[in-house]
Amino acid sequence: MAEQRLFHEAVDLLPEQKSYNGLLFPIVLTPNPEIPKLTEAFKANRPWLDSVLHRSGAILFRGFSVSSASDFNDVVESSGYEDFSYGVGGAGSRTKVMGRVYTANEAPPHQNIPFHHEMSHSPVFPSKLFFFCEVEPGKGGETCIALSHVIYERMEQKHPKFVKEMEEKGLIYTRVVGDESDHSSPVGRSWKEVFMTDDKTIAEERAAKLGMKLEWMEGAVKVIIGPKPGFRYDEVKKHKIWFNGVVGRFEDKLNNDPANAVVFSDGKPLPADVSDDCAKIFDEECVALQWRKGDVLLLDNLAVVHSRRPLITLPRRVLASFCK
Repeated sequence: MAEQRLFHEAVDLLPEQKSYNGLLFPIVLTPNPEIPKLTEAFKANRPWLDSVLHRSGAILFRGFSVSSASDFNDVVESSGYEDFSYGVGGAGSRTKVMGRVYTANEAPPHQNIPFHHEMSHSPVFPSKLFFFCEVEPGKGGETCIALSHVIYERMEQKHPKFVKEMEEKGLIYTRVVGDESDHSSPVGRSWKEVFMTDDKTIAEERAAKLGMKLEWMEGAVKVIIGPKPGFRYDEVKKHKIWFNGVVGRFEDKLNNDPANAVVFSDGKPLPADVSDDCAKIFDEECVALQWRKGDVLLLDNLAVVHSRRPLITLPRRVLASFCK
């Protein structure tokens, strides 16, 4: 078959790789030496790669001749997935590099970025994510990935009352966004960048379409998101997915009250131990990807959460692209 000619599934290349019910996570694909171009392999095997992604949730392409942002853009285009422009509503600081390629979150490299689904607070979010390692990290800076349905199952076992209440009520998220960008924060875009306007009325209209309410403050705005469901149901796989920001609470100059960053829809605070226990489960279930130059990672944004560990030794440059 074509996929057997163009890809080799490596089972011993990634020591951190996990297995769930006999399915490897992530799937690691390396090239046939005769066809080292990932663009050609993608074009020839789109249906098969779709099935692999659906099965595993994550595919790591390693050893292909992808060396630049331009090469990466070609790979994304060859996938056939429709572009998802990172625009209104996205809080992460990132810069468009070219075509469909952006920098990954530009938060200071020493900071940890908690586990999250990309743009999960928005009613419209990308279904697939690409990441590309242009410059291999010196030490640290791993991208960690975990299967959301596994997190849901473990949290339901650990905190059944909380999960039940979360499902019944939903969650409300609150963050303060400044008039100016804060490059020291993982979510430091100004409200003008988040809503792509400097007109407060237009910002309010765009926020409302995203299910957000704005409360203006001196030099900033409080963004209230929700109520949002804390989970999603996969109709195909018949299981629930942990789809929330319980552990994604960021602290910065404008946001220093994590206890009120996420609450139940009735305003009731979350139990004090839930976030810590959830973070521990993420750490236990995640695969910490040690980037190699040229790696391309494809994620199902509905099935898999991702995070970034602090970078200990420079350099590191990981680029991203988003698909509908």
